[in-house]
Amino acid sequence: MSDADKTRYSTTVFLKAVLPTLKPLVEGKPGLTKLWGSTNGTVQISACAPDGEFNVNGVQKDAMHFEITDGALQPRLSATDYPDFEIEFKSREDLVTFFTGGLALPKFHGALKKPQLLVKTIGTLLVLSKLMGATEPPEDPDEAALLTKLMFYLLTTGISQLNKAGHPKFKKWAKKQPDRVYQLSVQGKPDLAAYVRVKGGRTRASRGYYKRSRPFFELSFDSVPSALGTLLEIDDMLEATTAGRILMFGAPEYGADFGDLLLTIGGYAK
Repeated sequence: MSDADKTRYSTTVFLKAVLPTLKPLVEGKPGLTKLWGSTNGTVQISACAPDGEFNVNGVQKDAMHFEITDGALQPRLSATDYPDFEIEFKSREDLVTFFTGGLALPKFHGALKKPQLLVKTIGTLLVLSKLMGATEPPEDPDEAALLTKLMFYLLTTGISQLNKAGHPKFKKWAKKQPDRVYQLSVQGKPDLAAYVRVKGGRTRASRGYYKRSRPFFELSFDSVPSALGTLLEIDDMLEATTAGRILMFGAPEYGADFGDLLLTIGGYAK
């Protein structure tokens, strides 16, 4: 796979799997809920690219935006021509560099007219970066649960979006699935679950438990600390499975493929 393709897939993960977690992040942190208050407007994050997915006023871009109504953020996995505020990167490489902690300065469009959107958006992105960049589970139980939720959402959405973007590994995996649900969960925590449904090459990620039937495969954890031990790659999976901290429901061989996809997404999001 070329470096350009790797950058394109990383861009897809950041725009369509990582950034949408700003919605549950704001909902889950009272300080951010208060920060956004009764804010209204549209905020776009984009990267210019010759083969970008969207044409925005004559410029090809990869992009996503938020529709903000009375402080509630609704992610849209598309571009809008006239956002109130936009963070625009000159290339996919710059976007990936920025979101992986490197030095790449974007352009801020609309900052003078809507300075409050600049302050709130950057402030919220910093909170997300700090939480997602954790190398150890947060000591605060609520913070730890929120991080688990965001990572579940990121991973299941990432599988679906990379398949839709044509990533060879994800596309091959999705094509051979008849109609199956793969789920992530924490035992006894109904709000800490997410799944991806796959059927004949098509995928769709959703939050919560899949309720129509038992998932084809479920990777579950006995507690939030156990989930973060695996998600943050600080726990030995074999040891955790033997000790009962990780519970797998379904055929192990399919779980191995599912786990490989999760690791691949994690690599693109780092």
